[in-house]
Amino acid sequence: MRIASLVPSATEMLFALGLGDDVVAVTHECDHPAAVEALPRLTRSMIAAGLEPADIDAAVRERVGAGQSLYALDTDVLAELAVDLIVTQQVCSVCAVSSDDVRAIAARLPSRPRVLSLDPALLGDVLDDAVTLGDAADVPKAGVTLRHELERRIEAVRDAVAGAEPVSVVALEWLDPPYCGGHWVPEMIAAAGGADGLAKPGERSRRLGWEEIATAGVDVAIVMPCGLYAAEAEREAKRHRRRLGSLGVREVHAVDAASSFSRPGPRLADGVELLGHLLHPERVAPPGGLEWRRVS
Repeated sequence: MRIASLVPSATEMLFALGLGDDVVAVTHECDHPAAVEALPRLTRSMIAAGLEPADIDAAVRERVGAGQSLYALDTDVLAELAVDLIVTQQVCSVCAVSSDDVRAIAARLPSRPRVLSLDPALLGDVLDDAVTLGDAADVPKAGVTLRHELERRIEAVRDAVAGAEPVSVVALEWLDPPYCGGHWVPEMIAAAGGADGLAKPGERSRRLGWEEIATAGVDVAIVMPCGLYAAEAEREAKRHRRRLGSLGVREVHAVDAASSFSRPGPRLADGVELLGHLLHPERVAPPGGLEWRRVS
């Protein structure tokens, strides 16, 4: 099967299912695993590079408000690849090409590929997507196996922190302006022995006020700017050191959001393991292969 992935999380899920050889093209944002570096890129961002976070937020709002796409899709390359399956999403307009646009384009392609939209809102939905994608790519057993393995890892963390006093957490998906982490993030925090009183499972991330965060009585702030990595998250946390300091938290951690929090793929299990260690280090060992920074 020839598969085009238009979502980084789907790319990671496909490789985790053992379908790396079937993936023939990915997005400009796909960077894991390393094998994707050699694949053709089907998309590019319509937001100018090098903008500051506040300017990125403004540019996204402007384009979305005007009904304009945030991404461009190279339909010529897609047609040449003669794919059988295109994997996309519509859960977030900021994260990928619109699934409606993809379906319209796919209907005009000579190969008439199937379009599969993965649209999780909850952590369980992400796990179920392993099965859904496995079925669509004709590897149903691999999908079931992957789901069980990811669930086993998450439950191991939940068991390790059972009985511990929950730690009050705010997950900051953006800092300028501040947004809470939505969708599956509150569940990840709960599984790791935390409590997020500013966000609800399954709901979209929302803009917060710094005073709202301060009055929530938060113990730990997890800085996870969407799509950014630990070093970039640390830089943003330091830029907003005064604001974060005003929250009264005892700890601030900058994490690798692009790998383990903002992409609804198999590495969310890594994120739960990391949160378990950050919130309850005496119960959960530090996970290997992840980056995070304690921001003093």
